Amino acid sequence: MKNGNARKGENPFDMPGKEMGWCPGCGNYRLLDALKAALAELGIDRRNLVIVSGIGQGAKTPQYVNAHMFNGLHGRALPAALGVKLSNRNLVVIAESGDGCMYGEGGNHFLHAIRRNYDVTVIVHDNMVYGLTKGQASPTSRKGMKTPVQVNGVMLEPFNPLAVSLALDAPFIARASAGDGEETKEIIKQAIAFPGLAVVDVFQPCVVFNKLNTYQWFKENTYYLPDDYDPSDRQRAFAKALETEKLPLGVLYRREGRKVYEDLLGIGDTPAYEHKVDEDAFQRMLDGYR
Repeated sequence: MKNGNARKGENPFDMPGKEMGWCPGCGNYRLLDALKAALAELGIDRRNLVIVSGIGQGAKTPQYVNAHMFNGLHGRALPAALGVKLSNRNLVVIAESGDGCMYGEGGNHFLHAIRRNYDVTVIVHDNMVYGLTKGQASPTSRKGMKTPVQVNGVMLEPFNPLAVSLALDAPFIARASAGDGEETKEIIKQAIAFPGLAVVDVFQPCVVFNKLNTYQWFKENTYYLPDDYDPSDRQRAFAKALETEKLPLGVLYRREGRKVYEDLLGIGDTPAYEHKVDEDAFQRMLDGYR
């Protein structure tokens, strides 16, 4: 399905005239707008921004942002993002894909990205369904939800990305709702500015293949954390992550000071492309394999 709309052209990250492949009303549009607004307000130089994705409707996002991008294999956004970051740690790197790509096919990479804690922002378009392949249950589909494949309803409990991220000590964990553009933009701004792995799970409707989790459903089944909520309290964050009656929105957990992977490896500020090759050392390495 083609919406065919050009984007506005008022933001340096807009791409006027670009044909878009999302359905009219898709939550991806609102998330895209929130992301571009966040990037502009942070004053990020688009020449120093790389957005990496896997496969899926959410994974098309980098194609609609006027910046560098890498669109890789299904579930493989995070290792590619790590490679970009290690090649030049001065870049702002964002990994962005859907719940199927990040938590399903890319689930193993998601776990180990948190363990490594490299300085990348992970934005997950969580519409609780596989939209690109027409509506199968994803890892975050609600129990009982019926799909063309799960005709009797999903049997399993949904994957809980917030609780898993907390268990592995991700230093920044947040949840947003794409229907709330201003709040989503502010959460994304905090995540991008955070030094370390920042996980942002973003609720958004798939208006064609998920008739359960609509804009109204997210409105009725979520609430924002209160102003006096302390995001440094990990135990309380766990309790919030496990809530099911209503789902919390906002910055659930934030811990400063955890060393990033780049520092653990001793990666300096000089980008890889500026490193000079030691010809003698290179030759010795080749000789070692003869």
